[in-house]
Amino acid sequence: MALEKRGYVKAGPYTPECTVEHPDGVRQLHREFQRAGADIIQAFTFSMDDDLEGDQAKYGTTKINQAACDLAKGVAQEGGVYFAGCICQTGFLYLQGAGKDVIMKKFREQIEIFIQNNVDIIIAEFFGYVEEAEWAVEVIKSTGKPTAIAMCIGPQGDRKNVPPGECAVRLARAGADIIGVNCSFDPEKSLETIGLMKEALDKAGLKPHLMVQPVGYHGPDTGLIGFPCIPENPFGEFPRLNRAVPQLYIPLHSPVAINSHLFRQTYKNIFYIFSYICL
Repeated sequence: MALEKRGYVKAGPYTPECTVEHPDGVRQLHREFQRAGADIIQAFTFSMDDDLEGDQAKYGTTKINQAACDLAKGVAQEGGVYFAGCICQTGFLYLQGAGKDVIMKKFREQIEIFIQNNVDIIIAEFFGYVEEAEWAVEVIKSTGKPTAIAMCIGPQGDRKNVPPGECAVRLARAGADIIGVNCSFDPEKSLETIGLMKEALDKAGLKPHLMVQPVGYHGPDTGLIGFPCIPENPFGEFPRLNRAVPQLYIPLHSPVAINSHLFRQTYKNIFYIFSYICL
């Protein structure tokens, strides 16, 4: 979203062809977050390669993702920090009933570029189903790289109502080194979910590291899905703006460098990662 605001990414698809078209813009944002205190720089890659259209088809995922790795790795080396690659859920492939072998093959295709570029850590994020997340962990763990996994769940659990604690235990037993939640719930709900995960992990005698990336605003009553399911998203703000008739409106969202700087100054002992999300 930060790159979209700067004119480098198209709103809607949010795909990262800007790594080829506008590499300086991507590099600059990486540097801003690294200088603000990020310990890990994550490559701005594209996970899927089926039915590409427009600029994605023109460049192809290999060219886009290699450029993304070059940019992230370069900035990580400049700042002496870690370089990460990231994959995400397979979406309709899993929902339509594709089996474990098919899904794991897709994950192997996604991480191939990261192995070629020798990333320091591989992150799997935005998983709504713990079963699919387990398969992702198995694939990443087989590479020998540190393995992080984040689910987009809240206190009620995954999309099949598997409780957060059970999700965490299953992921730890699958081999995850870092477990957490991201991108669908506000800080209060995200921390509540992490608490449930930690309680279950402690009871099971498992000690993975924990991570959290909440959305940067209040999101009550969001059920299993999180903020995308509430009526206020994304239209609740506009009627208020129309009534106020502002002369100038400057939007503020969470993924900006100043918020990273403030986070680092406030929580100096917390390991911090700036993360791009691209579905």
